[in-house]
Amino acid sequence: MPESTTTMECDVIIIGAGPAGTSAGTILAKAGKNVVILEKQRFPRYRIGESLIPYCWFPLQRIGVLDKMQNAGFAVEKRSVQFVGTDGKGTTPFYFSKHTDHDCATTWQVKRDEFDQMMLDHAIEHGAQVLMETGAKSLIREDGWVVGVMAKTSKGDSIELRAPMTIDASGRDLFAVTQENWRVADPSLKKIAIWTYYRGAMRDRGIDEGATTIAYLPEKGWFWYIPLPDDMASVGIVAEREYLYRGDRDPLAIFEREVELQPWIKDHLTPGTREVDFRVTGDYSYRSRHCAADGLLLVGDAFAFLDPVFSSGVFLALQSGVMAGDAVNEALDQGDVSAQRFEGYATQFCQGLEAMRSLVFAFYDHAFSFKDLIMAHPDLRGDLTDCLIGNLDKDFAPLFRAVKEFATIPEPLTYGKPLTT
Repeated sequence: MPESTTTMECDVIIIGAGPAGTSAGTILAKAGKNVVILEKQRFPRYRIGESLIPYCWFPLQRIGVLDKMQNAGFAVEKRSVQFVGTDGKGTTPFYFSKHTDHDCATTWQVKRDEFDQMMLDHAIEHGAQVLMETGAKSLIREDGWVVGVMAKTSKGDSIELRAPMTIDASGRDLFAVTQENWRVADPSLKKIAIWTYYRGAMRDRGIDEGATTIAYLPEKGWFWYIPLPDDMASVGIVAEREYLYRGDRDPLAIFEREVELQPWIKDHLTPGTREVDFRVTGDYSYRSRHCAADGLLLVGDAFAFLDPVFSSGVFLALQSGVMAGDAVNEALDQGDVSAQRFEGYATQFCQGLEAMRSLVFAFYDHAFSFKDLIMAHPDLRGDLTDCLIGNLDKDFAPLFRAVKEFATIPEPLTYGKPLTT
């Protein structure tokens, strides 16, 4: 049978039902806009990125989902981050409550399939329409403006969606970025990750039970160790390709070799059992040449992605989703969805990205350590912690002037602004 084509009209099309897309969708639907979210997969579905930093609290509050988060059975409370040296000895953890007495000092490690399902259900409750197993195929342009999306269902039927505004929240699929050839890799942050899941692995006690642990490897590689519900732990390695693939390309062999080099990780994994096969991904860090065009706005990983050492991914998705929801709502109300309309969104989002990007570069610099920085500049401990927890709406110039005494930090990226004509 020939495929059928359906035409739909709405106020906003959102590509992708991850945290960025559902955050934007909830904001817009609550504002009375007709929102259609396209999601190519069926939920629940697997995603990496399980660790929420404290300032995730604020976008979650904004969209009205905090009560569900606080009663969720798919989350472990996270109160700190700790760093472990190559000798297996840990530094004093960064306890969030020592920096702020706000409720955000307790955050979460989450099972992303259930977290994302909760976020999607919440958007639907507030009026967003969701087309599951329906993938975006191409942008519809008229006179240079994006005016909609051609999509296809899992059954092969085509849908022509028309809207004055499209939000790309397609994540690392990079739907619009790929179509427009806007992807620019961060040349100094080309890492590879190999990860898996263990059941019954050791957990630290008391307040440290849910801590994220970053355990160093030689040559500035590192393990993550994230306790999850149901006695599971997410464990992975991030390092340079040349380091990980020296002598062997088998993920199991690489993982076992690196575990032997990190005593803390070895001790914690010994009582556990690996539950799933290894996953591998690379080319972590990138940014789109533009964040917007006429009728189009990019959010979350669909715009930029940073190395995950500081667990910024879900926060940046949530925060940019809320920011995009507000910006698009205002643009629709004013009847102006031109790219220029989103200059403020670009400035604010890129400013936060640059702060975290600078810390990532410092982390990988062999001459840098947090201990040395704080010993030399104890007055900057608060600024450093703010950057790590996502409090990015402040001037970090004094912090990074001090960081430059120990590490080489590149100049801010000049791209990522709206494509204006």
